[in-house]
Amino acid sequence: MDFVAVDVETANADLASICQIGVVSVRSGKVVDQWLSLVDPEDFFDPMNVWIHGIDKDKIRGAPTFSELYAEFQARTENSVIVSHTGFDRVAVVRATEKYELPISTQVWLDSARVARRAWPDKYAIRGYRLANIAADLGITFRHHDAGEDARAAAEILLKACGATGLDIADWIDRVEHPIFPVTAAPIRREGNPEGPLFGECLVFTGALEIPRREAAGLAAMAGCSVESGVTKKTTLLVVGDQDVQKLAGHSKSSKHRKAEALIEKGQPIRILRESDFKRIASLAQ
Repeated sequence: MDFVAVDVETANADLASICQIGVVSVRSGKVVDQWLSLVDPEDFFDPMNVWIHGIDKDKIRGAPTFSELYAEFQARTENSVIVSHTGFDRVAVVRATEKYELPISTQVWLDSARVARRAWPDKYAIRGYRLANIAADLGITFRHHDAGEDARAAAEILLKACGATGLDIADWIDRVEHPIFPVTAAPIRREGNPEGPLFGECLVFTGALEIPRREAAGLAAMAGCSVESGVTKKTTLLVVGDQDVQKLAGHSKSSKHRKAEALIEKGQPIRILRESDFKRIASLAQ
């Protein structure tokens, strides 16, 4: 029952733009240490991201870059299973290491969302497996969108899943690679692959993509997403073309982008992601 939980916050839709990182260490099933650091992303801060986590360019002034704190991160995570809630944090760490040409760690990562979907399939197999929702259901109190607090919540979700099922960390590493439901069960027929890491997400593309929309939609479906043409109250994920993210730098966004942000401000949980990071996450389904 030893592992570390990791969470990050980002400055904009580029997952490499880490502006805060948290690592929680668990030993013998108990949280024993928590490390939290602001990070200078050396990138622009999108107002929407600032609205979500409250971190801006003034707060990170004087903070180390990811490259400067990477040795500390490695020391805290080496030889450990790394837990994160969904694949976004994992891809963010990989993207940041690539950005600074740092050695990519080879540790095993375990997705606590995939664990929860299997530990409590009657509640979370299809939807409702976001961090805040599961934590509320399990009585875990935390301050959402603080990397240290989110990492602790992910750790506690995994611990509760172990307690509820009798499976340990090694068991869960194996279990998440198998279907949520027994293979003898009737197949779930939905728009997205029900075993994909993003099953239950409703995805919309906007901006100029590097790959054809039809191909992008195929990747999304394989990863479990349903794909829609426009942003609605069902939308949970907006994928923006990389060139749009870099060129617009947070200004003159597409109508879909602006509508998504308006819905976020009203409380709808939509994650905005750039195309290359979406393809990284989608690749986890292959």
